Amino acid sequence: MPKGILIYAQITRDNYVHRVFFELLDKAKELAQKLGGVDVNAVFFASPDSIEGLKEAFSNMGVNNVFYFEDKRLKEYSTEYYSKLLIDLVLDIDPEILLIGATNQGRDLAPRVSSALHTGLTADCIELDINEKGQLSATRPTFGGQLMATILCKKYPQMATVRPNVFKVKSIDDRVDTKFIKREVNLDEIKNHVDILEFKKTVEEIINDLDSADIIVAGGMGLKNKQGFELLKQFADKIGAAIGATRSAVEAGLAPHSVQIGQTGKTVHPNIYIACGISGAIQHTVGMEGSAHIVAINNDACAQIFEIADTGIVGDVFEILPALIESYSCEK
Repeated sequence: MPKGILIYAQITRDNYVHRVFFELLDKAKELAQKLGGVDVNAVFFASPDSIEGLKEAFSNMGVNNVFYFEDKRLKEYSTEYYSKLLIDLVLDIDPEILLIGATNQGRDLAPRVSSALHTGLTADCIELDINEKGQLSATRPTFGGQLMATILCKKYPQMATVRPNVFKVKSIDDRVDTKFIKREVNLDEIKNHVDILEFKKTVEEIINDLDSADIIVAGGMGLKNKQGFELLKQFADKIGAAIGATRSAVEAGLAPHSVQIGQTGKTVHPNIYIACGISGAIQHTVGMEGSAHIVAINNDACAQIFEIADTGIVGDVFEILPALIESYSCEK
């Protein structure tokens, strides 16, 4: 019988452990207790010069074993290298559950690993639990976000990817005797089909990092057209906010998919979330209802968004936004 939970810890290009690992770690601890107190383990890949610094990130976090691969060829993500080494590790330690963050990298790595292991994969989950039979119950949106499906995996390891910001980090100091286990790296027989020459951030990524934004200004179909979103961007620029959008606004071509928030987009937890012209359908609110303070602007006093808003403004967004922009311009 497989034992333990293994979490893939993605290392960023700045040599930090991606925050989604810590979100998964807290959830994994809960699952481990429901499985009778099994070990919670981690695995990461990095170049030799960054190993010692990365080890500190796993200290006092409640991880039982940290498996790591170090090689200069692992500095940048490689589908071929990472998947082969992770598959070998899984076959060796035989975990009951394998969790991977649904980042761009995780979405590339997870299906390749699951396919090679001949096991199932539930992707883009928003909830994880253990059922009465001791199986991983992974819940994700389906039918375009209209329904929620809870999926069970019949084979081991039971695999799931989880979007960043779905789970909040609760534990800060969890002292256990963490063991760091170096794994052998044998890449000579693996053909790497892609060489990374350079990474360049797009302007959109630089100015609109939803994952770490303290303030998000989001627009829905109430903004009507691209001119409406230009108004939204002007307001966001005045208050130093990131831009978000509903799925319907994205599908209408008013905003890029990268800023979509909701069941089929990103999940965010800013300090302030300002919803402009958003009706409040569950497909959107499930991705932002964890915000510390929600402000809603809508001309329909009965809009669903007001049910979860801390502050509600009933009125025409095309009158309110220009007034707010002028107000902040005067303050500067």
